[in-house]
Formats: sequence, C-alpha cells, structure tokens
Amino acid sequence: MTVELERHDEFAVLRLNRPEALNALSFDILRDLDQAFDRVAEGDARALLIIGAGGKAFCAGADIKELMNRKLIDQKRGAEFGQRVFQKLAMLPIPSVAIINGYAFGGGLELAMACTFRVAASDARLGLPEIKLGLIPGYGGTQRLPRLIGEARALELIMTGRAVRPEEAERVGLVNRLLEPEADPLQAGVAFAREFSGFSLLSLGFAREAVQRALDVPVHDGLRIEADLSTLAYQTSDAAEGMSAFAEKRKPDFKDA
Repeated sequence: MTVELERHDEFAVLRLNRPEALNALSFDILRDLDQAFDRVAEGDARALLIIGAGGKAFCAGADIKELMNRKLIDQKRGAEFGQRVFQKLAMLPIPSVAIINGYAFGGGLELAMACTFRVAASDARLGLPEIKLGLIPGYGGTQRLPRLIGEARALELIMTGRAVRPEEAERVGLVNRLLEPEADPLQAGVAFAREFSGFSLLSLGFAREAVQRALDVPVHDGLRIEADLSTLAYQTSDAAEGMSAFAEKRKPDFKDA
C-alpha cells in the first residue's frame, strides 16, 4: 500500500509509503488519497496527521514520468483532479497537520499547504520547483502559497523555484512549528495536535471557517461572518459547558455538541 491510514490514539495518521520514489505523487496515489480523505471524514478522529515514510521525504512532488507526453486535455483533467483531492483535505471537518520530514517539493508542498497546520523537522526542505521544468504549480500552489506568506514572497519562491530551509519557512509563515532535531517526527506531530484536539470540534470548525472566509471577502463582510459564526458557537452545548467550567474553576468536558 502506498497510502496507509492508521489510528494513533485519537488521531488518524496517513502515511505516504513510497520511499523508493521519495513518496512522489503518482495518479494512483492521488486516487488513494481521495478515498482516504473520505474515510477520515466519515470517522471519529479528532485530527488527521500526514507524514512520509522512509525519513528522506515527506513528498518529493508529482511523478514527472507520468506527466510526460500527455494530451492537453488529460493534463488539464489531471490538474483539476489533484486540486479537488487537496481541496477535500482542506475542507475536512477536523484539523489536519502535515509533518514535513525531508523534502516537500511541488505537489508534496501543495499537499502540505492544503493541511490546516504544518510542522517541519530540521532536515525539511520546502519548495515549488516546477518553473525549472518549464511548468508552474498545478495542484493549488499558486493560490495557497500567497495566502500563507503573501504575494511578493510567493512570487519569489514560485518564479525562482528555490527551496527553503525550515527556519526560513517558519519565519515567513509557511510552517507553524519547528521540531526539535532529536524528536521523533510523528510523536512531535502528535504533541502539536494535542495542543488543540481537546477543544470542541464545533468551535474549532467555526474558527477555521471564519479565518478562511476572511481571506476572500472585504473586512466588513468578514465581520458579519464572524458575528454569525460566534453566535452559532454560543448556542452549542460545548459553549455552555466551557463557560460553566470556567466559572466553577474546573476543566471542561466537551462533547462536540
């Protein structure tokens, strides 16, 4: 299996398992990811963690041999399929964390950017090198990267194709956290996810939606969205439990309801 979906305590763990090809994204792997994301959405995990097998790469990008000598219509359909798969990841009802161990290039970085969060090991290298092949990113990179790091920096990385080290990636906002050099990447990713996984999934979802929609509307429309979603959050049983627990000086027991 090149895509393995496992359970680790309260988390779903998806492992790209094609280390001999640096976990490159073949179209078969994209189809397996599509199905795996459906299973995650139907399950009861509190977050999804994505990691690459083998230690050298999170995902080194698309399988270039598959992209050669294709008809234009096939290339367009392939790009649209990859975009749909990664958008399915972005729209999961639970948060997701890309644990970037080793290379995250091209489609691999686009996969990571579709996650809610990204954490990077000390050996991580991140980039969109498609320009070096006479191409541009096709699985969402031109859209997600400027939303994460701004237009000017995104244009520089896309138009030079250069790779960045984890320290720069954190500084510009491409990754959320750097992992300690001696840390086990999966265990460190689990520890990061536990910083938010104990909260109500409803309120976490409302927060994600409010922030993500803010990027696509003027601020006055965004404020209305925030007011609507905060009002919905206030109506949940978890909100009542959270406020009662605060007043009673105890830990809340959220039920995602």
